[in-house]
Amino acid sequence: MFLVKPVEPKLLAADDWQVLEKAHHLRVSRYADPYLARRSAGRKHPVEDFLFTYYTQKPGQLRRWHPGAGSILLGREAAARQDWKHYRMLDKGELGSLGLPPGSTAVTFDREVFLAERSEAVAFAGIILRGTAVRPAQFGCFGLHEWAMVYHQDRFDLRHEYLQLRLGSAGTDKVVEENRIRCTHFDAFRFYTPDAAPLNEFEPTRENQRRLEQPGCLHANMDLYKWAYKLLPALPSELVMDCFELSWRIRAMDMQASPYDLAEWGYPAIPIETPQGKAAYVEYQRAFAAEAAGLREKLAMELAVLSNPVPA
Repeated sequence: MFLVKPVEPKLLAADDWQVLEKAHHLRVSRYADPYLARRSAGRKHPVEDFLFTYYTQKPGQLRRWHPGAGSILLGREAAARQDWKHYRMLDKGELGSLGLPPGSTAVTFDREVFLAERSEAVAFAGIILRGTAVRPAQFGCFGLHEWAMVYHQDRFDLRHEYLQLRLGSAGTDKVVEENRIRCTHFDAFRFYTPDAAPLNEFEPTRENQRRLEQPGCLHANMDLYKWAYKLLPALPSELVMDCFELSWRIRAMDMQASPYDLAEWGYPAIPIETPQGKAAYVEYQRAFAAEAAGLREKLAMELAVLSNPVPA
């Protein structure tokens, strides 16, 4: 039998946590509001829609502010959260142990129920985060995964049919054929055209994902956002948004290095078919990897506090 190590409680008065909640709403609105407006108008954006369409976290879910494990929200305004999943009201005994008067409204993250229901997700996220962190970073892919997704695309279904290829179909295919394709990320590799898949030096699968993920990969670093939101409401929303904003910036650079002409969208090309473009790509990639390392460590620490058992 194992007991869950308790988290030191942090009391947040209504005036304090509502300030944090409002700041979070404003932070999310910067990204979500334009997306929702485009969606209502039936418009697409090849860069700025991605985090809301590829990932499963919807704008309304992202907008909800969570203080994370160990925080206790005080005040009658917190009472509505008792109906939110993985939240609960403190009982009379808990109120007394914290020096709060009987009848106080106090709501907190329901750690025990969350771990009982989400133990597999918590464990898998920990495996991916810890495993990725200890592997050597690779910086030789040059974003060619996006090019492999449209290799010989005239033979297959068009991807992003409303976008033009910067070098045309023949020029794009030539870049793929003249470079080493060495993607380690399954969720990029699975979108390769059938003709491109055999050209990849690795064979990423869902099963070997935990062995192949490495910290230089743009998509592995984007996915920090995925692991963060999948662990809500155990994590503070501020950390989730730090991961979201990193993912947002990585997506922009990834598409600048893609075969698409995005100049009219305000995204100048990083021409990875040239030595200068490759050098620029690696410079961005290294900077993102360094930033992601810090966030990966924070996520791993949150997981350790959340799920570290001690023998009974």
